[in-house]
Amino acid sequence: MPRIHTPARNPLPALAACLLLAALALLTSARPCPAQTREIPGVSRPIVIGGDRDYPPYEFLDKNGQPAGYNVDLSRAIAEVMGLSVEFRLGAWAEMRAALARGEVDILQGMSYSEERLQEVEFTPPHTTVVHSVFARKDLPPVSSLEDLRGRNIVMHRGGIMHDTLAGMGFASELNFSDTPADALRMVASGHCDYAVTAMLPGLYIIRENKLDNLYVAAYSVATVRYGYAVKKGNTALKERFSEGLAILDKTGKYEQIRQKWLGVLEARPVQWEAVLYYVGAVVAPLLLLLGATVLWSHSLRRKVAERTRSLTNALDQLGRNQQQLVQADKMAALGILVSGVAHEINNPNGLILLNIPILRKVQADTARILDEHHARHGDFRLGGIPYERMRRELPVMLEEMFEGAQRIKRIVNDLKDFSRSDEARAREPVDVNQAAGKAVRLLDRAIRQATDRFTTDLGQGLPPVLGNAQRIEQVVVNLLLNACQALPDRARAVTLTTRYNRDSDCVELTVRDEGVGIAPEHMPHLTDPFFTTKRAQGGTGLGLSVSAGIVKEMGGVLEFQSSPGRGTAAILSLPAVQPVAPPGAPEEQLP
Repeated sequence: MPRIHTPARNPLPALAACLLLAALALLTSARPCPAQTREIPGVSRPIVIGGDRDYPPYEFLDKNGQPAGYNVDLSRAIAEVMGLSVEFRLGAWAEMRAALARGEVDILQGMSYSEERLQEVEFTPPHTTVVHSVFARKDLPPVSSLEDLRGRNIVMHRGGIMHDTLAGMGFASELNFSDTPADALRMVASGHCDYAVTAMLPGLYIIRENKLDNLYVAAYSVATVRYGYAVKKGNTALKERFSEGLAILDKTGKYEQIRQKWLGVLEARPVQWEAVLYYVGAVVAPLLLLLGATVLWSHSLRRKVAERTRSLTNALDQLGRNQQQLVQADKMAALGILVSGVAHEINNPNGLILLNIPILRKVQADTARILDEHHARHGDFRLGGIPYERMRRELPVMLEEMFEGAQRIKRIVNDLKDFSRSDEARAREPVDVNQAAGKAVRLLDRAIRQATDRFTTDLGQGLPPVLGNAQRIEQVVVNLLLNACQALPDRARAVTLTTRYNRDSDCVELTVRDEGVGIAPEHMPHLTDPFFTTKRAQGGTGLGLSVSAGIVKEMGGVLEFQSSPGRGTAAILSLPAVQPVAPPGAPEEQLP
């Protein structure tokens, strides 16, 4: 079992912690303290942090046998800001839980919350939310819930939250156990078990890295649990230190940076060293005053504690809201997969309609001559309850409308399949912006018609292509159009989509302009911040524009907004053209 001693890289917080302990010793020297001779984790010895050796991307041993992952980076960051010395021990999860109970490990850096576990441990505020899924071989049917697994041969890693959950549901003979999630998935892939229950992200990661190509996700979300640090019951002081460190990381932005690196959908932002220096200075400066006067230090400490309490309360509230948004993001990802499947199912019967209507046209043309002769001999008669004279005029029109409607269904279904198709490779190729905009408009046709009676498009002709990914550009345009529709107070207000080539910047520009309520000036700088939204009460997640800005930046483009309260908003998407467009009338040989 690896034992890695990781001292904090910044000495200033460690010095501050030592000064704080010295001052507390002076204030309490009038009373004897028997506990002074005890080992204090983080002071007289490193804090031992336990975790799972094979639970990627949260925590695992890398190719060199070193601890790595989201939890490890988060623990190192907390140790740095709190001035702690830490040591990592990663092993089988059941062994780590037992080690915590025996006192061999001080804290577990990733443990799922449950009411039953509160009898043994204390939890910090959760630092993420984990969605659990069911995995199976491709020759086995999908399931919709844990109850569907009764009577099946199930495997999971021992001591995990799903072990506790299924045991509490009365599962017994069905359960098999492994030391790690990877071993559980291998047992399913080899045919020893039918279904494995584990966290979705580790499961997908292990399947990809180990090339277990005969496995698939049989149920995407059977349980969603809070996931955070856990200490042995009664070790409240250590729990509070890690809770405070987690809150500091959230306030400084370091938490979001680590989350994006391992779990997020946005590209990681660079460390803002100015902010780091500011907070380090804010902590160090008051502590240096302790060297001059104990009374002044005491007064400063009380003031700082009050400020920190308010800051911690706000940080924990924000952290809780962020976890809710992560759960919503997971649900939206599952919804995208469902839409793709539904679109495929619609395409099959619609294909039969498109195949049969041309035949019905020929049948109608052939039978029209016979019916005309019958009408001339015997007078008017009814077809389907409608006089033949009227039916003869309307039947061709009805067939034509049916054919056009079926073609429209086919176009919408194809657009939905393209929009939801996975683009993990993110291949970049020349993209026609007008074509991407047209697909986005067709996808949102119903939403646009419900929002406004005055939607228009003005697509520039002869636009050069841009280098990017068509589905991701469509995703950006969909987000911009939805925001424009949601900003309209009534259907009489207009929304306009235009495209043009800007010769000065050699960029293709797509503009979505609305006559909505506009954006307040104080909100303009935060439009693309993750989780920022003014529509939270209406179910807004604050991720649409943030994700869109990340996509545009990845393709080398710019997303800008112009708005005034009450006068509407213009969202301008600029993407570099693949090749320059010659001025009107210029001969081709002048082009580079």
